[in-house]
Amino acid sequence: MKFTNKSVKALKPKPDRYEAWEDNGKGFGIRVSSTGLKSWIFFYRFEGLNRRMTLGRYPAMTLAEAHTAHAKAKEHLVKGIDPGDELTKAREDHRGAPTVAQLANEYIEKWAKPRKRSWQEDQRMLAKDVIPLWKRKKAKDIRRRDVILLIDEIVDRGAPISANRTLRIIKKMFSFAVSRGILNASPCVEIEAPAKENQRDRVLNENEIKIFWTKLDEANMAEGTRLALKFQLVVAQRKGEIALAQPQEFDLKKGWWVIPAEKCKNGMLHRVPLTKLAVSLIKKAKELSPNTSLMFPSPRGEKPITTRSISRAISNNREAFGIPNFTPHDLRRTASSMMTSIGVKREIVGKILNHIE
Repeated sequence: MKFTNKSVKALKPKPDRYEAWEDNGKGFGIRVSSTGLKSWIFFYRFEGLNRRMTLGRYPAMTLAEAHTAHAKAKEHLVKGIDPGDELTKAREDHRGAPTVAQLANEYIEKWAKPRKRSWQEDQRMLAKDVIPLWKRKKAKDIRRRDVILLIDEIVDRGAPISANRTLRIIKKMFSFAVSRGILNASPCVEIEAPAKENQRDRVLNENEIKIFWTKLDEANMAEGTRLALKFQLVVAQRKGEIALAQPQEFDLKKGWWVIPAEKCKNGMLHRVPLTKLAVSLIKKAKELSPNTSLMFPSPRGEKPITTRSISRAISNNREAFGIPNFTPHDLRRTASSMMTSIGVKREIVGKILNHIE
């Protein structure tokens, strides 16, 4: 018979399984089970023996796709390769290929944790938008279009900046997969960030600093978070470094905070001079949590306060502060700006901020 979409669809089950072959199809046929299940098959000879292989299930594999699979199988025969063995190997490789969820876990454990102080944010964003949608998909089956649709979905819910951040993490995860030999190429090539981000230049003025400082005592947040925010403004360091600070890093008599290289963004050990005000804040933090290995522990247990919770403490108290929108990082920028405004040389400010020249 001549296979057409209509003729294949018309094949009805019989009491026993049977096979129908395409005229001049060179071994191309379809098997129909007693329950009506249809599978494309290829009958061929290899090394003097009759062989049979299943190409795919109809209608998941269309007639056109089955013809293509049949043509590839014949090409293997011409090259002296058993197409049945190749198909089995391909299926085994597919079964053994990591899912997106497995790739995400490997990325966090092997790349993000050793290199990023903010690895938990990568983990959170992957768990929120990527893994729920793709967790059962093989990483090698993700296409450019899949990435674009996922990012569009985040933008459509009104979170364009979050879409930018998620795309950045997805790109890094798939680049990691290429570097580990999991994939041959990344599906994220030439995908641009959906939203334009303006570089922030927010600096609190003197009056806003006074309001921030006094209103902090009235704000609805944990006392440790309150101290961490005051400390950031005073020492002008990154909130991630402050969140991970430990008592042994501080020499209050000599007035130094030595941040280990592994905690610094640029990977270089950093010595921070402590003013009398900074020392008093550290003493208060120690009094607040005397039996912990962390300077600013989370209220929920023996783990550091997170950078996300520090930011959330500001955003949740915007009305209490009553001053224009600002973030914890703006406190660092404010301290830097104030230092230069009173005559501190820029190269010295750069050293205090631990910028690389």
